Amino acid sequence: MRLLKSFFVSISRRKPLEPDDEKSTFNRCLTTLDLVALGVGSTLGAGVYVLSGEVARDTAGPSIIISFLIAAIASVFAGLCYAEFGSRVPKTGSAYLYSYVTVGELLAFITGWNLLLSYVIGTSSVALAWSGTFDDLIGGAISKYFEQNAAMNVPGLAPYPDIFAASLILLLSGNAAFKAQTAKCQNEKFIIFFLKGLLAFGVKESTTINKIFTAINILVLLFVTISGFIKGDLQNWSITPPPGPDNSTEPQFGSGGFFPYGFTGTLAGAATCFYAFVGFDCIATTGEEVKNPQKSVPVGIVASLLICFLAYFAVSAALTLMMPYFLLDEKSPLPVAFDYVGWGPAKYVVAVGSLCALSTSLLGSMFPMPRVLFAMARDGLLFGPLTRVTSKGSPAIATISSGVVAAIMALLFDLEALVDLMSVGTLFAYTLVAICILILRYQAGETEKSDPQDTQTSKFGFLKVPPMATADSSRRVTILTVVTVVCVTGLCVMLTQAMDALGKGESWSIAVVCILGVIIVLNIILIWIHPQNDTKAAFMVPLLPVLPILSTLINVYLMVQLSGPTWIRYAVWMAIGLLIYFVYGLHFSVLRKRTTTEATDNEVVKENRF
Repeated sequence: MRLLKSFFVSISRRKPLEPDDEKSTFNRCLTTLDLVALGVGSTLGAGVYVLSGEVARDTAGPSIIISFLIAAIASVFAGLCYAEFGSRVPKTGSAYLYSYVTVGELLAFITGWNLLLSYVIGTSSVALAWSGTFDDLIGGAISKYFEQNAAMNVPGLAPYPDIFAASLILLLSGNAAFKAQTAKCQNEKFIIFFLKGLLAFGVKESTTINKIFTAINILVLLFVTISGFIKGDLQNWSITPPPGPDNSTEPQFGSGGFFPYGFTGTLAGAATCFYAFVGFDCIATTGEEVKNPQKSVPVGIVASLLICFLAYFAVSAALTLMMPYFLLDEKSPLPVAFDYVGWGPAKYVVAVGSLCALSTSLLGSMFPMPRVLFAMARDGLLFGPLTRVTSKGSPAIATISSGVVAAIMALLFDLEALVDLMSVGTLFAYTLVAICILILRYQAGETEKSDPQDTQTSKFGFLKVPPMATADSSRRVTILTVVTVVCVTGLCVMLTQAMDALGKGESWSIAVVCILGVIIVLNIILIWIHPQNDTKAAFMVPLLPVLPILSTLINVYLMVQLSGPTWIRYAVWMAIGLLIYFVYGLHFSVLRKRTTTEATDNEVVKENRF
């Protein structure tokens, strides 16, 4: 029993906000503008060139602009939670670090492992998209050559090894390996200048290249928007689609008008559009590289989400004005739309913008990946060599290691089946950050002890709250939060798996949904009446506890939409991660060593007293 208790204490130990023996090796050189450009570049990727046409054609019609608005609001909920943590904990690690200081080591490792999953697959998929876009521009020469000379024809693998995509990843991550040699050679200064954006070379250089690509991308999107409003026709928002195949009574593309698929189609489109805003969380990994993180991180997150929403809103509006929604092309909607209005050569401008968007997305997905690796290795949960940095303060070994893994995946694997794993990792991180905000805001301060009267048991003792946050009130809020998350998960499962029963009005399904809903509302009220911690931050989430719980509801609902095979692959990934934690991380944890040392010192003091 004692051994079991010691084990649970070990996996639930929490990291202090400011460890005494932890010093940052990063160079604080980033400004608010750098973070905004990084967030916009990571978020406003290829989705704006592809996703708008796909969702408008098959799911939402012209009401896709409402879908993007709903998705943006849902993303802002998660973004605000990240923003507060970014102002409170200006350290490298993002959601991993936030959960480490709030809920404990094991959940922190799980969060970090999920982030690594989403970043690795994100990097590989964006590199493949970059390769495919470039290949289309040159008439498919790359794909034709490798399909003829290096076809793999193995189930689960790509049709051919995409050497171009793998080389692109290694190019962006590998400069640190030969930096020392090239720095000595004057003739190779041009190479260093050309590769300034390489992540291992320096964070400032990376963000400079990122700002250039992001600026080009935004200019192209402005061109698309203005062109769409000039050549657009408002009649396309009220047009009726042609009848379905064989003149069936049900039209193939909805009933026409602004809401051709009804408002349910608009909501379904919002669920898809939500993923278009994934990427802003990379800003949270830069806490130790920003000049003024308490101010710049929250502003960077909120500003980047706002800019991305305006871009998605404007492009989708222009696109559906230029041509009827049911004629949009799913893979290349913008070039087809320009051909439709007689501006065919404009597709080359779109291609340039698409490549710039993919480049910034690639940098954005690779930028946080080594920093999460570095943070986990610095805490002893992953292998020590990953903490080595260059003279410019960039995590070189972590960058190269993560780049090699991503390059192998881009080289060999067909990533279509793995893309949903990105969603699991990202949504899990969003959910845990929202939960951590609730726990952190109601935690007792260091000087606030448990009130003896507060621990007295009575019939309505649970409803009695102290005037200020104490250890007991914090424990109550934590219990209420856990119960709320369980109920939210059950509600999301019901809304997903029992929709037929709910649609038929079956009493059992309605009763379960109502009970879960009532419990969630009561828990929100009980959490709300408890006192919050008096500690202030540069930015604080408003509407507590409603906003974090609403964010959790949205994230969990999207997670339960994923397929069974996705969860099986996710379970395999998590099994590998937990094996690493229990074999290595649990024993080499820096926090464990620090706790053991303090306990030994206390025992020595007690012995000296006698």
